[in-house]
Amino acid sequence: MTSYLAADFHFGARVETSDSKHVGSLHRLVVDRDGWDLKEIVVKETEWFSGHLLSPGSGLLIDDVIVPLTAVASVEHGTVRLAVTAADVRLMPPYLVYGYAAAQPGDTLRVVAAQVGFGGYWPYSETARKSAGELEINQDESVMLGHTGKRLGRVRDVLYDGRELVGVVLHPEGWWQRDVVLQVRFLERSDDLALFARLSERDIEHLQPFLLSESKE
Repeated sequence: MTSYLAADFHFGARVETSDSKHVGSLHRLVVDRDGWDLKEIVVKETEWFSGHLLSPGSGLLIDDVIVPLTAVASVEHGTVRLAVTAADVRLMPPYLVYGYAAAQPGDTLRVVAAQVGFGGYWPYSETARKSAGELEINQDESVMLGHTGKRLGRVRDVLYDGRELVGVVLHPEGWWQRDVVLQVRFLERSDDLALFARLSERDIEHLQPFLLSESKE
């Protein structure tokens, strides 16, 4: 039986299996596009768990695995404990799926070089394993001022009440800035590249400071 709230999920939290194996850390949240409700979590595997350290000098194709909420047993502020074993996690699907993409102008020589073994590359596409009605939120993701092209800051964490998103913890651009709470009423989204904030540049000065000690009360 699960014993957690979405409010307990925090980026960077340690993720462990039911047999006490360290899988990795909480990397992304997959949420409903319209209601921002939490749907799945994405875990970034450690180099040991993914097998990267077991084969020195080799590359690593994918180290993000998508985990359904039904596989989460409990959550504390710093640790997510799964209800499944390490063997079960290793069979879960990767979050990102790669495939070949059609060559674009300028790719021809690089593709030919890849075919004959002289470097180059094959153009590829990257697809996240989520539905059209879902979006992802990442730590360090950019928060843009509307669609002006100006960045307000980056996401530090997410704040949930039950399964309802309250807002995000934002670290504003510039030196000596304190983290602030950007409420969900100011957020909009068009894709997975950034969050967009519906507010003016001066509004950022009046956002409520976020203190980690207060968030635990």
